[in-house]
Amino acid sequence: MTDDQSGDLRRRDPAEFLRRETAVRPGRVGDEIGGIRVGAGHCELVDDEFLLCAETVRLHYRKGDGVTLDRLGGGAPGEEELFLNGSVYAAAACINGFYPLHASAVAHGGRVFAFTGPSGAGKSTLTAALGGAGLPMFCDDTLVLDLSDPAVPMALPGHKRLKLTPEAVALTGAVARERVHEDVDKHYAEPPGGDWQTALPLTHLAFLEDGPACAVEPISGAERMTRLEDDHYTADYHRRATRLDPAGWFRLRARLAGQIAMVRLVRPRDLDRFAESVALARQWIVAQD
Repeated sequence: MTDDQSGDLRRRDPAEFLRRETAVRPGRVGDEIGGIRVGAGHCELVDDEFLLCAETVRLHYRKGDGVTLDRLGGGAPGEEELFLNGSVYAAAACINGFYPLHASAVAHGGRVFAFTGPSGAGKSTLTAALGGAGLPMFCDDTLVLDLSDPAVPMALPGHKRLKLTPEAVALTGAVARERVHEDVDKHYAEPPGGDWQTALPLTHLAFLEDGPACAVEPISGAERMTRLEDDHYTADYHRRATRLDPAGWFRLRARLAGQIAMVRLVRPRDLDRFAESVALARQWIVAQD
């Protein structure tokens, strides 16, 4: 595509634009980017490029050129997919001006309701369970936002397949498929409520927290800003790609804090009360109609 065609596609269909930007082709990839040597097990983002070096594969993204994959030999089945749909996709999104959140989400009423929290907080499990309660999955693990419209953050439908532990599969009624990786005790799974396929505005964000009783608690004031200080690797990619100074980063967080309603979704980590926490989450979502 020409630069004009690429720019037009980004405005018209940002999800398709990112799919094309992250198309993969085989080729040779070195271990240096921007004069920086990248060792095995590390990655680097410099200007419009991203390089990930593993023991068995190297992946290089350059804006406008897509992803080059260099297999070095060995490697467990599924390893490349984890890299491509994780670090590489997130870096490409940031380089092209998108904003990734470490979150899983469902769609309801023409809007996106997202759940965030540290790894292991139960984002994917809750999202899958809500599918069984009639709310289709919008994304798993990474939610990519298009902020080009100053009035509303638009969420792009998920690029990753749902990943669940065997315990979560049993809890949610999802259909398990192949194992994600020989070293990861998770399987790809079909969400019970299916996948949403088109972009929608992100209007609500719930922070998952542990507690003795199920509750939904609004987040207000300055806490809304601090809650957006994500320490996930995707946030680091965004800061490095956009080169925002502290004032610019403050304005971005202030904008999102003003446009997205935030709550704490508190629930006990008790399997016997899992259905109660799912019912509470669904009740909170449908109450926003």
